[in-house]
Amino acid sequence: MMKISLIIFVMFMIGNMIFVSKHKHLLIMLLSLEFLVLSIYLLLLMYLSYIEFNMYMLMVFLVFSVCEGALGISILVSMIRTYGNDYFQSFSLL
Repeated sequence: MMKISLIIFVMFMIGNMIFVSKHKHLLIMLLSLEFLVLSIYLLLLMYLSYIEFNMYMLMVFLVFSVCEGALGISILVSMIRTYGNDYFQSFSLL
């Protein structure tokens, strides 16, 4: 149990480090966010099975994470069609 929680913690920290350091491309940012969602899902799965709670919360979490992924992909496609690449410095927010 302790080894699994340590692995999940390491996954979460690696996802955070990638999210903070690789801020040039939108695709890498989206992949690191999905990696963070996966580690949080595993943590939630482990915690809910440990306290013997029903898994409806996991289903709600999966629905929200799929919606987040679909929104990210649609923003990525829109940005590539408009600007031609996924660099953050190629467009202005103002």
